[in-house]
Amino acid sequence: MEQLSNATLTALPDTLATPSYDRSALTAGIVHFGVGGFHRAHQAMYLDQLMNAGLAHDWAICGVGVLPGDARMKQVMDKQDCLYTLVVKNPEGSREGRVIGSIIEYLFAPDDPEAVIEKMASDAVRIVSLTVTEGGYNFHHVTGDFDAGNPDVVHDLQPGAAPRTTFGLVAEALRRRRERGLAPFTVMSCDNIQGNGDVARKMFTAFASLKDPALGAWVAENVPFPNSMVDRITPVTTDEDRKAIAEEFGVEDGWPVVCEPFEQWVLEDHFSLGRPPFEKAGVQLVEDVEPYELMKLRLLNASHQGMCYFGYLAGYRYAHEVAQDPLFAQFLLDYMDKEATPTLQPVPGIDLDTYKRTLIERFSNEHVRDTLARLCAESSDRIPKWLLPVVRINLENGGEVRRSAAIVASWARYAEGTDEAGIAIVVVDRLKDTLMAAAARQRQDPLSFISNREVFGDLIDDERFVTAYSEALASLHDRGAQETLRGLEA
Repeated sequence: MEQLSNATLTALPDTLATPSYDRSALTAGIVHFGVGGFHRAHQAMYLDQLMNAGLAHDWAICGVGVLPGDARMKQVMDKQDCLYTLVVKNPEGSREGRVIGSIIEYLFAPDDPEAVIEKMASDAVRIVSLTVTEGGYNFHHVTGDFDAGNPDVVHDLQPGAAPRTTFGLVAEALRRRRERGLAPFTVMSCDNIQGNGDVARKMFTAFASLKDPALGAWVAENVPFPNSMVDRITPVTTDEDRKAIAEEFGVEDGWPVVCEPFEQWVLEDHFSLGRPPFEKAGVQLVEDVEPYELMKLRLLNASHQGMCYFGYLAGYRYAHEVAQDPLFAQFLLDYMDKEATPTLQPVPGIDLDTYKRTLIERFSNEHVRDTLARLCAESSDRIPKWLLPVVRINLENGGEVRRSAAIVASWARYAEGTDEAGIAIVVVDRLKDTLMAAAARQRQDPLSFISNREVFGDLIDDERFVTAYSEALASLHDRGAQETLRGLEA
């Protein structure tokens, strides 16, 4: 058994593809915040593909961790020379493994914020990219404004403070580049947020303006923030995955990544200092990402929400179990066809009917073993961005909302903290206490959950939504998830 590192690459079995390029000759042109499973199965994978083709050797990645929990990633990346195994799990059960070498450095900001700032301020770095999750953009979920009251933001706004946040680190790096006469890098968001580049622009500019109005004006004028749509199902790595990879490929990897075979990246071609030739790795470079991102957020991401709470309540624990159940699969298709699709724009080059049915096939891949617990986490960041826009558009246009309202009701029932068999649910959400307290009252006060205007805005005032929601919640309490879905069949 070989411990994964630069020194052991040549000793790995032929069944595991390894970098064909000289990693010692790479230079970091990208600093990336949020080196989780998705980034390593997606952006880093695309760059590794280019490097294997003899391209983009000056676009390697320096990863950055900001949160305390990122300390473990720092330990693993240091031990393994930033190498890791990416294993694609195909629907028929076969596995394709490759070692990814495009990340060459990992910095843990709490230990040395100065090193992170200086890395971004160096002229070699031309892109700063982000997968910091929906909650990492620090905006109010109803107003969309930057939350200047966040304690870490308050700290970072103090004169001379060592930055704790991504905003503080990036703003200081941009300030130094401006001071040194260097052009700004591009800030490239790869998170599941509608208009992710636009959101990033608003949030980073807001922070910079609070720190220094002149800096804020310079950022607004000079820093590109391209929008993008990213897609690849990447479940949390388990000990079972580590064991299987060790047995099949003979490699000891502290943090491998597993994923489905499908991949997609649609990106606005808007960069200040150039970019890797992403199109040569299959990335779609377009003028307008919005049709693609709306398709993905309202069909794939919202459907994940449509399956996870109902499925968990009914006793399922994996996405493939839900998607392989004809009752649940039909519910998802009905939601996509009758409620989500009418809110979408035409998507160039995409057959939506094929796309929707491909989603069910992807969800059904039992070898990916994507957990419902992962899909149920951080719902207060996800539902308002992925599902509630569908609700609001259909309410405005007279469209159907029964299934969308039922998904919200399934979230409310899930937040009560037990499934239909009485088994405790571990609710993971930044608003956990507030949500569970409201859910605990809803058998006596059925509207307590959606009365939270910080999450739901004015939906509590819409009679049509309230009626559909109330009916679904009552059915969940009285008849359970499966009978509720049967009642929603077209």
